[in-house]
Amino acid sequence: MKNLGYYNGKYDELEKMAIPMNDRVHWFGDGVYDAGPARNYHIFAMDEHVDRFFNSAALLDIEMPVTKAELKDLLNDLVKKVDTGDQFVYYQVTRGTGIRNHVFPEGKANLWVMLIPSEISDCKAPIQVITEPDTRFFHCNIKTLNLLPSVMAAEKAKRAGCAEAILYRPGGRVTECAHSNCHIIKDGKLFTAPTDELILPGIARAHLIKKCKELGIAVSETAFHLDDLKKAEEILVTSSSKLCMHVDKLDGQPAGGKQPELVEKIRKAILDEFLEATN
Repeated sequence: MKNLGYYNGKYDELEKMAIPMNDRVHWFGDGVYDAGPARNYHIFAMDEHVDRFFNSAALLDIEMPVTKAELKDLLNDLVKKVDTGDQFVYYQVTRGTGIRNHVFPEGKANLWVMLIPSEISDCKAPIQVITEPDTRFFHCNIKTLNLLPSVMAAEKAKRAGCAEAILYRPGGRVTECAHSNCHIIKDGKLFTAPTDELILPGIARAHLIKKCKELGIAVSETAFHLDDLKKAEEILVTSSSKLCMHVDKLDGQPAGGKQPELVEKIRKAILDEFLEATN
C-alpha cells in the first residue's frame, strides 16, 4: 500500500476509508493522539510515545480499546503493509460512537491509525520562526485533538514564510511552539520549559535533554521568557518528525548563531541515536 488508514479493526488505503458520522470526534474533537517516525519499518521511541498516548487518554477518562502491548503489536504489523519503511505513524482514540450528547457515551474508544510515507529531516538548515500569544487552555500537557489555536498559529507562521510559531503566555513566559517544543541555549546551558500543564512533554524534548546530559551540557528545566528568547545564544525547536532544528530568524530579526559548534554536536548526537535505533 502507498499509505494506510485503520479504524477499529478495518484498514485500507487512506482514500478508501470512511468514519461513522456519530464518532464523537466530529462533534467535540473528543479524543487524544500521538505520533512519531518510522525508518526501515522500525518505529522510533515507540514505548515512550505509547506511554504518553495512554497517559493522555487516562487524563480524559477515555477507556482504551486495547492494551499497550496490543497497540504496539498492531503498529508493528501495520507499518509492514506500507510500500516504504520510512513513514509517519499517527494514532488516536476518540471517545466512542453515539448520538451527539455532551455527556460520555458508554463503551470503549475508537482506535484510528494513519501511516504515510515520510523521511526524517537531518535538521541541518536553520529555520525562521515567529512569536504568537498562547491562547490555548490549561491542558496543554494532554495531546488532545482540539488543536484549533495551534492550527491558527501554524497558519500565521506559514503566511509569514516561517516554519514555526513560538507561543508565549501573558507576562511573556515562553511555553512551546504550535506543534513543537522550544528551548534556548544561554551561557552554554540548555534551558527548557518545565513539564507543567502549559506544555506537552515532548518525546524529542526528552531525548534532547538526555543527549545534552551525555555530552556534558548543563540542563535547566525552568521557565524562560520572551526577553530570554531574543537574547539567547541559540534557539532550538524539537518534535518527533523534526528532531532538532535551530533558528536563525525570530520575528524577522536575526537570532541565535552564537554557538554553532554546540548546536551541531547536539543535532548530530540526536540524529545518530535515531539512525542507530532504526537500522
